[in-house]
Amino acid sequence: MSSQDTGGTSLRILQGTGKHKDPVCGMMVAPEKAAAKVEHTDKTYYFCSKNCAERFSHEPEKFLVAPGTARMDHGSAPSEHGAMENAGAIPLHVPADGQKIRYTCPMHPQIVQIGPGSCPICGMALEPLDVLAEVEADPEYDSMRLRFWISAALSLPLLLLSMAGESLGLHLSPALRNGIEFLLATPIVLWGGWPFFERFWSSLVHRSPNMFTLIGLGTGAAYLDSLVATFFPQIFPVSFRGMDGAAPVYFEAAAVITTLVLLGQVLELRARQRTSGAIRALLNLAPQQAHLQEANGVENDVGLDQVKRGDRLRVRPGERVPVDGTIREGASAVDESMVTGEPMPVEKSTGDKVTGGTLNTSGSFTMEAERVGSETTLAQIVKLVSEAQRSRAPLQRLADRVAAYFVPAVVLAAVLTFFGWILFGPEPRFAHALVSAVSVLIIACPCALGLATPMSIMVAVGRGAHAGVLIRNAEALETLARVDTLIVDKTGTLTAGRPFLMNVAVFEGGGFSKERVLWLAASVERSSEHPLARAIVIAAEEKGVPLAEVSGFRATAGGGVEGQVLGDRVLVGTLKFLQARGVVSATVSGQQNLYGGVGVDGAASISLVCVAINDKLAGVIALTDMMKDSTPGAIETLRQEGLRIVMLTGDRKESASMIAAQLKITEVESEVSPERKGEIVRKLHGEGHVVAVAGDGINDAPALAAADVGIAMGTGADVAIESAGITLLRGDLRGIVRARKLSRATIRNIKQNLAFAFLYNVIGIPIAAGVFYPFFGWLLSPMLASAAMSFSSVSVIANALRLRRISL
Repeated sequence: MSSQDTGGTSLRILQGTGKHKDPVCGMMVAPEKAAAKVEHTDKTYYFCSKNCAERFSHEPEKFLVAPGTARMDHGSAPSEHGAMENAGAIPLHVPADGQKIRYTCPMHPQIVQIGPGSCPICGMALEPLDVLAEVEADPEYDSMRLRFWISAALSLPLLLLSMAGESLGLHLSPALRNGIEFLLATPIVLWGGWPFFERFWSSLVHRSPNMFTLIGLGTGAAYLDSLVATFFPQIFPVSFRGMDGAAPVYFEAAAVITTLVLLGQVLELRARQRTSGAIRALLNLAPQQAHLQEANGVENDVGLDQVKRGDRLRVRPGERVPVDGTIREGASAVDESMVTGEPMPVEKSTGDKVTGGTLNTSGSFTMEAERVGSETTLAQIVKLVSEAQRSRAPLQRLADRVAAYFVPAVVLAAVLTFFGWILFGPEPRFAHALVSAVSVLIIACPCALGLATPMSIMVAVGRGAHAGVLIRNAEALETLARVDTLIVDKTGTLTAGRPFLMNVAVFEGGGFSKERVLWLAASVERSSEHPLARAIVIAAEEKGVPLAEVSGFRATAGGGVEGQVLGDRVLVGTLKFLQARGVVSATVSGQQNLYGGVGVDGAASISLVCVAINDKLAGVIALTDMMKDSTPGAIETLRQEGLRIVMLTGDRKESASMIAAQLKITEVESEVSPERKGEIVRKLHGEGHVVAVAGDGINDAPALAAADVGIAMGTGADVAIESAGITLLRGDLRGIVRARKLSRATIRNIKQNLAFAFLYNVIGIPIAAGVFYPFFGWLLSPMLASAAMSFSSVSVIANALRLRRISL
């Protein structure tokens, strides 16, 4: 039996051709025709597109890993190129390389180090690169929370003493009061605020001014001035001292500012945990133990990290599937809503794939483990989401550029404020100058500006994952809103990518019914592993036909199968297969006669399977690749949104034209090579179009990598998923509609955050500097400035969290 390859889901490469494999998309590239090349570890790598080269340059280790890299889809075993020999499970809580966990900055992914810490550029807390480590406790959050509560406990009596000491009957001498304030404030500023001073110093060393530059300058200036005023008041001019000879101190300002900034950090870190909490919760769906069946039939409960590929596992009713694999015995209905979003349980039986973390609702079955540890769909989903949450949107570059100029400008404004009050302000001039300068430094902290984009991206990525849209990088999410041209593959993207029964035709005078022809054919084909055979068997099972036992089964490669079913000799295969056995007579030997018999005109992508019973042609079974039910509605919605739809397929012209006509797609190109797909994308780029490509096969990888946004079907090939910026887990184009809605909402949210952050600083800095003091008497204390600064950050976070409630 033979069939036409219409899906493009496999591509064999002949070695010795003088070509090099693109390590990103897998395409074979001739060096002289390569779009780009990169030198890495004394070796030259060639690429089919600049996009592939850029991705490789950013993370070469990701694309040079040894065979065994797990694929993301949830419906098939690892390919022959990705098979790991004797591979064991990788525990969920241990990094794959067995080394200490590496951490990176969510805003500056080029910063990577072993262990937690702070980014030397922006000062933000680093996050683990290994997504599976994210289930562990956050040491940064725990540390900041401890520092906050102790600082808050010390700040309260300090604030009462400095602000209302006299009212409470505490008549202390200035020296004693200053000494007590010093004792209370020092642990707050030097211990509670130590992380901020570390980041402040790092910003100076790396010449990367950020929010902690301003915090360090502000709190440091207030504390040092108070320290000198407490122990060496005689240094200050008499005009700067009071009647009792004591100089004013600002311990309470430095301490309360530190406490409020700590509060802001705690809220930020907790909010960042919440944004990915729903994704981390997916990992918890995997059970901690599995029921391992030994060779002697004994069952033992083992930890999930002890499960290896090839192990037989028992899954009982009400339990979650431990790892990805295939059912070998039994049947059940499995709730896959956490992966596909489909609310109805899916019937599963022998030979069907099951995904780790899904819920077994009814029967018991035995499965064979195929993808374990970090290879499972569940782990790969979380990994993709985590990588996307750490990626940076193009809008973030604008915020970074603004912040690079903004911080020095704020320092200059603080200096001008200080000297302006010294020269022109009312008495006590120094006190007013110091307080106003510190207020300017604190209120202008660009934390809200720095959080505006990353927070929206993090929340949006998490929301997309719950809707079956996995976003690999922030740039894809942002660009998708601007896409005006969508290129779609046919097989596996618009269609299901696997054969379905279309019709059964019987020949007049044969004496056989359609039901009998299908029953006999399916009974014989049940012993075959051919995809068309499987489609025939499935069709018979769906009709409730009980299949019979077969004896004398024999398969002929490329021809068909034969066997005895309850005394009848049955042959199922191609026309030539039956002719070779003298079954088909001259009157019905023409291909056109067969098409007419089955009731089609031959224009569609149809595979015909002939059935002979007792050496007599009984009928013909027509199999075709059916369009997905969701495709027409999705294409129409995208067209109404103004997208130009183009179909590129490697399939036959007739098949492509039929599908295009049904979907009213006017721009179609068939029998397209993988290289040609990439060329068409680049041509559209040259015409000024923003192009998205949706595909699922290896032959789509060059186009996916070359596109502004690559969109892969989650049921597709590994390399397609690796080349795409967005993966549709459910495998249908409605995901593009959802992704575009999410993209527009995210961009709108980011712009709101940036506008709020800029507006806040435009209003806050002049007030803090005392610009309005001559007119309205307005002044802003450093404590209020710190509270306002923290409020701005929390407001940005709260606005970003609204994306969690968007309807997709």
